Amino acid sequence: MLHLYEQLKRFFVYKQLKRFVVLLIGSIIVLAGIVLIFTPGPAIIVIPFGLAILATEFSWAKKLLQKFKSKTSEISKEAKEVLKKTKR
Repeated sequence: MLHLYEQLKRFFVYKQLKRFVVLLIGSIIVLAGIVLIFTPGPAIIVIPFGLAILATEFSWAKKLLQKFKSKTSEISKEAKEVLKKTKR
């Protein structure tokens, strides 16, 4: 029984450590993307990449990433419509 307890304890410690590492790496990448908004760089690529990393462990990041995807898709459709109108 003690052996099972030790295995469960290790599993939970591992899971919490994994969540912490994902939070740390994802947050650093998102923060770097935010910095890239104000400096020359591909912020529009870096921020969703960081959110995708965070979304592997956190549901709030998954929801935020879905909002980001839908908003960029909407903006893309609007831009295509504007380009069609200007080509005429």
